[in-house]
Amino acid sequence: MTPHILVAGGGVAGLTTALALHAAGFPHVTVVEAAREIQPVGAGLNIMPNAVRELDALGLLDDLEADAVRTRELRYYHRSGGLISREPRGLRAGYHWPQLSIHRGRLQQVLADAVRRRLGPSAIVTGVRVTGFEQLPDGRPRVRLEHREGAMGGRASLEPDVLIGADGIRSAVRAALNPREGEPPWNGMLVWRGVSWMDARRAGTFMLIAGDDRQKAVVYPMAERPSGDVLVNWALAMPADSIAGPAARGDWNRAVPVSDFLRHYEGWEFDGVSVPEVLRAADAAYEYPMVDREPLLRWSHGRTTLVGDAAHAMYPIGSNGATQSIVDARALAHAMFLHPGDPAGALAAYEAERRPAMTELQRANRRLGPEVVINLAHERAPGGFTHIDDVIPAHERREIAARYAATGAFDPETVNAGSPYEVPVSVT
Repeated sequence: MTPHILVAGGGVAGLTTALALHAAGFPHVTVVEAAREIQPVGAGLNIMPNAVRELDALGLLDDLEADAVRTRELRYYHRSGGLISREPRGLRAGYHWPQLSIHRGRLQQVLADAVRRRLGPSAIVTGVRVTGFEQLPDGRPRVRLEHREGAMGGRASLEPDVLIGADGIRSAVRAALNPREGEPPWNGMLVWRGVSWMDARRAGTFMLIAGDDRQKAVVYPMAERPSGDVLVNWALAMPADSIAGPAARGDWNRAVPVSDFLRHYEGWEFDGVSVPEVLRAADAAYEYPMVDREPLLRWSHGRTTLVGDAAHAMYPIGSNGATQSIVDARALAHAMFLHPGDPAGALAAYEAERRPAMTELQRANRRLGPEVVINLAHERAPGGFTHIDDVIPAHERREIAARYAATGAFDPETVNAGSPYEVPVSVT
């Protein structure tokens, strides 16, 4: 008899986990999501080629590319406008898979549609939140559920064979495993995110990261209309002590007016892409503090484990949040396939592979990962430069990028070797 696997959380990590488990021969998977419906909300994501490879193996690449942009180039800029470096990305960098820029809501919708199509319409249960669990003597979890539907709502419990916490940075599953952990630690930076429809001629064809150690902007196109308009994703970061107003830690959806921070980016223009112009075209902006989680010494307890942000929430640097969640899902499903009849052993094997690498990546992001080049440029040439090689030699820039790619296992050699998580089971 195949095990019943309960996935807490219907975001990118949870939905990909359900699809990966199904593809590995586990059809009895239920995803519970606290929201009353899965809606196309949020801002943009960059999915690195190692994760695109795994989504392709799940038969999703064509659907995703229909509403995504292939990221072909990444450029780093000094805040004065000087170009620090330009790097080919995806296919242009020699990968066998593209790098994709896509709206989070669109990615989530493609995943949810595939789950319902392959596992059945009842595989996703909305309006239900996992609030905690206890471990039974045989290792199975007894999961506490809170139903949000109806005038009063209600509570219930369920005893699946396996529980997977994919419920984000404030994971109830993680909290049950680590009851003394507390709130996510904050580094004092505020982040604003949003999207803007723009004329393609003003949006640029590349991803840009600009600024210094006190202020940063990330801008890239992620969808196209036949009319020629492009949907641009943007994210900004500044220290909270330079901005008036409160910020709730871990709140990903605090709506704020663009005017709250627009003045700090006046004059920021990089090879024809005007950051103020992008911001003025936005319908809405959302503020949240830059938080992550301390690396855990353990993810798996008996038949319960964690994936995605619940396991290793990291600073939004290097396009590795959603990317590594997708890889987690495939790694977990592969471990389950390799350990039939031994869920606890499977989860332990999954953790043994993924946790050390993700711990190092969390730490690398705290050191700013590849984006450290904009800090170095500012430290060494605060007023700007004429020749970047006089400030950061080319070999140093290459070493920074290569070291981070190797840490995240998305260097071309590793990615092009193919997925290590293939199983001889149909994905349809």
